[in-house]
Amino acid sequence: MQKLILLGGGGHCKSCIDVIEQQAKYEIVGILDKKELIGEKVLGYEFVGTDDDIKTYVDQGCEFLITLGQIRTSSVRRSIYSKLVESNAQLASVVSPRAYVSKYTEIGKGTIVMHDALINTSAKVGVNCIINTKALIEHDVIIEDFCHISTGAVVNGSVIVKEGTFIGSNAVSIECVVTGKGSFIKAGSIYKGEQ
Repeated sequence: MQKLILLGGGGHCKSCIDVIEQQAKYEIVGILDKKELIGEKVLGYEFVGTDDDIKTYVDQGCEFLITLGQIRTSSVRRSIYSKLVESNAQLASVVSPRAYVSKYTEIGKGTIVMHDALINTSAKVGVNCIINTKALIEHDVIIEDFCHISTGAVVNGSVIVKEGTFIGSNAVSIECVVTGKGSFIKAGSIYKGEQ
C-alpha cells in the first residue's frame, strides 16, 4: 500500500481515517500537527511531526492528505496546500468505497469523497476539496478548488461552485446557478444564486 501522511488531527481527521481505512489503498504513516501533540495518537495513529517535517516525508515517498476541516474559510487548508506544493509533495485523492462516483467525473488531487456521497456524471471536482458524508453532486456540476460540500448537501445540475466555497449541511442549491468565490452557504438553506 502507498504510504500516507495526514495533516491536521482534529475531528475531521477521524472521519478521514475511517474512509482511508475502508478504501484500503493507503497505509497511514502518521499525522502532522502542532509540536505539542507529537507522540499522542488519534484512532491509533501517532502525531509524528509538524508542517516543518513535510520534506522529510516527501523524501520517503509518502503521499499527503489535508485532514483539517473547513467551515468559515479555506485559508488554513490553502496555506498547508501551498507548503505541500512548494515541497513537491504528491497529494492523495481518497474516495470511500461506500461513495458513488461516476466514471465520467473528474476528481482533483488532495480531495476526499466521504461515505455515501454521490457524484453524478460529467461533474468536475477541483483540488483539495471535501465532499462530505451523504453529499449529492449532480450532473455537470463544477466544484472549483478548496471547497467543502458538507454532510447531506445537495448541489443540483449544472451549478458552478466557485473556489473556496463552503456549502453547509443539508443546504440545497437549485440548478444552473453560480456561487460567489469564497461563499458561505448556511446549513439547511436553499441557495438560488447571488442576490
